[in-house]
Amino acid sequence: MHITRYTDYSLRVLIYLAANDGKLCTIGEIAKSYDISKNHLMKIVQDLNARGYLLAVRGKNGGLRLNADTDTINIGSLVRTFEQGSKLVECFGSDNQCAITPACQLKAMFAEAMENFFRTLDAYTLQDLVGGKRKAAVQELLFINAAS
Repeated sequence: MHITRYTDYSLRVLIYLAANDGKLCTIGEIAKSYDISKNHLMKIVQDLNARGYLLAVRGKNGGLRLNADTDTINIGSLVRTFEQGSKLVECFGSDNQCAITPACQLKAMFAEAMENFFRTLDAYTLQDLVGGKRKAAVQELLFINAAS
């Protein structure tokens, strides 16, 4: 299973914010920590804000922070939301041109595999990604000063 860069970056934004313990963070800080485009992150942040995952505070001292506790942000739900509509193989799409579709079992097998993939992710929250001993490691790797 391959997730889109959009979903990957969405998860990274949430991980960064979770590692910052409620401190307001800027898109620029997040982009710099991951060495990714600030412009690309802007659309993702708008989407995460609109879906209620984060809170955007406007103004001179504004920034971003999580809008929920890390143990309530379900990874499976987030990935499912951002990956809906992506097709694993051609026969998942409305533009399917495969000649063997009527007799092929691949679509059913891939659909089952995708459901198992999402079911596994449903067992995890953002807390599982950033909680406990992992938090200090994530903070160090992303150059987050835990004391600030």
